[in-house]
Amino acid sequence: MTREDTSGAVWAPMLVELERGLLQRDVAARALLLAALAGEHVLLLGPPGTAKSELARRLQRLLSGAHYFERLLTRFTVPEELFGPLSLRALEDDRYERLTEGYLPSAEVAFLDEVFKANSAILNTLLGLLHERQFDNGSQRLPVPLVCLVGASNEQPQDDSLLAFYDRFLLRVPVQPVDDAHFTALLLADTPAAGDTPADALINPADLKALRERAPAVRLGDDALALLLQARQHASETGQTVSDRRWRQLVALLQLQAASRGASAISPWDLWLLPFVLAADPAQVPGWTTLFMHAVAHTAPLPLDGLEHAVQAFESQLDTERRAPPDAQDDSAGKLALARAITRPGEESEMVRITSARALRRYSPVHLEARVAQCDELLDRLLALHGEWLAQAHAVLAQARAHPWLPPSWLLQVEAAHAERCSHLARLCAQHQSTRNGFAALPMDDALYDHPEPVHWNAP
Repeated sequence: MTREDTSGAVWAPMLVELERGLLQRDVAARALLLAALAGEHVLLLGPPGTAKSELARRLQRLLSGAHYFERLLTRFTVPEELFGPLSLRALEDDRYERLTEGYLPSAEVAFLDEVFKANSAILNTLLGLLHERQFDNGSQRLPVPLVCLVGASNEQPQDDSLLAFYDRFLLRVPVQPVDDAHFTALLLADTPAAGDTPADALINPADLKALRERAPAVRLGDDALALLLQARQHASETGQTVSDRRWRQLVALLQLQAASRGASAISPWDLWLLPFVLAADPAQVPGWTTLFMHAVAHTAPLPLDGLEHAVQAFESQLDTERRAPPDAQDDSAGKLALARAITRPGEESEMVRITSARALRRYSPVHLEARVAQCDELLDRLLALHGEWLAQAHAVLAQARAHPWLPPSWLLQVEAAHAERCSHLARLCAQHQSTRNGFAALPMDDALYDHPEPVHWNAP
């Protein structure tokens, strides 16, 4: 694989480096790398101790020679702590300028913790710095080299005055402590040493420049456009406001993601980013995630009520026919009573066993053939549907596994959903096969001729 190759494999080593030794950070790592490639900013929402700052530091190491700046903001933080002290020499010449070297205006990657606790003077300066990539230093407006600012907070801003600043973060990713399933792995995990970043994990400036030049040419395909229209409808139905600018920024980010994997058009699978661009509140993320999973990964529960009721109807009919007493003219019941009467308590003679079998209702060959034929009709429908679901699962999983940016944790969810769906239908097939075999094994009398009423079942 050469560096000129534009497939997702070029960026894979960078994801490996971002995630190395971290548990359940695949979504945040992918969002962070895509944001950096696109020149956008990321907000990580979650409690302390969830590797937010570590991810930012790792991103800086992917940019060879990049400067890094990090600060914890409080309401007492002053502009000098972020933008640099005033230049005494400039003041002597009646100029109000800052010494920005080593501070935020000189950094390519920055991490600001508790970012919403800054005062208005700092936030106003940050607004221009994030959006326009410029810093007003005295009478000069200077460009800044900022590639990506990573903000962190325990919660989203509650003050309306912070909404404009909040909107500057295109990607807003919830980050939570590891769950119970990964707790043991967390305790046993070795702390990864910083070390030198592997050469293939460094972001090549030439590659990045070429990627950004290709991205605008990527088409918004019909499938992706239909999903975006569906997303807009979801936002309207749930009362979520998404600005026109954010929709445009989302498409630009999707174009870059598609270009990074060598595609000429946006794929529906690229839209896994929807929850982290469109959700204004972490509580809204699950709804957007479900929208993607159902629309793209086809994980929505499929209606089986009709078929399950049909299987149950045949089971109930089989139970009824097994328990049915013999015909009135059949003296098997009397013979069974006599056999039991002459058998010692606690013993079951061969006579009782044989007589018990003969004491059941017998059915004609026509009856059994009709029951088996009707069971086979339903079984054929179940097996055909199972084949359709398996084919769909194979197609969906092939697409999901081929997408280099889809988080592995999401892939596991897709695999589990399709496995459970196919397993459920397979169990239903096996259950009905057993019922079908039960009808075929009912006692038969060749001398009888009766055509049963069909079992009534209504399945779609």
